[in-house]
Amino acid sequence: MTYADPSDLVRGGEVHRDLFVDQKLFDQEMSNLFANCWVYVGHESQVPKRGDYYATTIGSQPVIMVRQKDGTVKVIYNRCPHRGVQLVNEGHGSVGPMFRCPYHAWTFNTDGSLFGVPVKDGYKESGFSESCASHGIEGVATHVYRQFVFARLAREGIGFEEFFGESLTTIDNMVDRSPEGRLEVAGAPLRYMHYCNWKMLVDNQTDTFHPMIAHESSAGTVRKIWEESGAQGPKPMVVEVVLPFTAKHEFYVEMGIRTWPNGHGHTGTKYSIHSDYTLPKEYTDAMEAAYGAERAEAILQEARHNTVYFPNMTMKGAIQTLRLFKPLGPDRTLVESWVFRLAGAPDELLERSALYNRLINSPTSIVGHDDLEMYERAQQGLKVSATPWVNYQREFHPGERYDSTQLWSGQSEVQMRNQYDAWVKFMKPAVSGEEVQA
Repeated sequence: MTYADPSDLVRGGEVHRDLFVDQKLFDQEMSNLFANCWVYVGHESQVPKRGDYYATTIGSQPVIMVRQKDGTVKVIYNRCPHRGVQLVNEGHGSVGPMFRCPYHAWTFNTDGSLFGVPVKDGYKESGFSESCASHGIEGVATHVYRQFVFARLAREGIGFEEFFGESLTTIDNMVDRSPEGRLEVAGAPLRYMHYCNWKMLVDNQTDTFHPMIAHESSAGTVRKIWEESGAQGPKPMVVEVVLPFTAKHEFYVEMGIRTWPNGHGHTGTKYSIHSDYTLPKEYTDAMEAAYGAERAEAILQEARHNTVYFPNMTMKGAIQTLRLFKPLGPDRTLVESWVFRLAGAPDELLERSALYNRLINSPTSIVGHDDLEMYERAQQGLKVSATPWVNYQREFHPGERYDSTQLWSGQSEVQMRNQYDAWVKFMKPAVSGEEVQA
């Protein structure tokens, strides 16, 4: 099959199996999809001082998020324009006032502009001033929203506000849960290799039909132990976090789903598995002092389950966690699970977020392994060519549209269909730097 038109691979609630197994299609995702979308890079708290950097990837492209001398944050490619050497090979650190290439000692300001070339006389009458190298390290379109840093590799394309629209309300709620209106990344992420396609993980975030089935072995065991112990008194934090995964199908149906254009959406329009968490009085008092009683109550009652920020990031605002699904191949995905501290909030909330991350998202998770087994079984099963289409038709209606904010039943697979509609939209060839210069 050829992939000149990605829309041939998505039809009426079905997608072709090649989206999950084909190397050439994966390569097109890296060069087109991940270039055309605004992709989460990092948080400003990771680079607090001038010259501080955080190195990561957008799709397959290595980039650096770096704090500038004027206090802004910029994203640049991690590549010396001279001979292609990566400028930094540590995940984070500080370069001080400038980058220095370790190969030939070319230096660059933190915004990527060329600062100095050793023995520059050697380039006289060489045409150096017209070369790509003379322009310095190429930058990436960068947008910071409430300290969350996003970037778009394509030189031309959809604007930040148009791409995210009303979906940014999940970030707003997560930040507003801090009495100071500020978050901080709390330590390094948990990293967990999954031998499956990255889109399987994104799909799962709004799949409300699997928890009571796939998680019976883990969360169901926690419920059994709790009930056998008498289930008396306040629930221990671990029980409070895990038990909702055993909720019945009706719970998820009523929970609701909201979709936004461009592939974004979330479960939990009415309530979620996080709605009944105990909040310390010290915290609610601080929130009321900061926002007033009515506004504080509205912030804390908003307990969305999983918000998908297409293409590869999900957020739980009520529990202050963020996961990034980093594609490494059609059958290999690195999952990064981050925890945030609410500035001005009691440490008990950070403790619960960290506990949730370990219990649910880590390589030692008692819940996440249920999902991982399903992903890897699906990755193997999709090698079967006899059934070429994957089904997402639960509550599908022909003519379904995804170009406006809409509310749906909690059991619908509509958010997955919304994602594949966006997949088709953003798989068009990206406008690269070279094409713009031409």
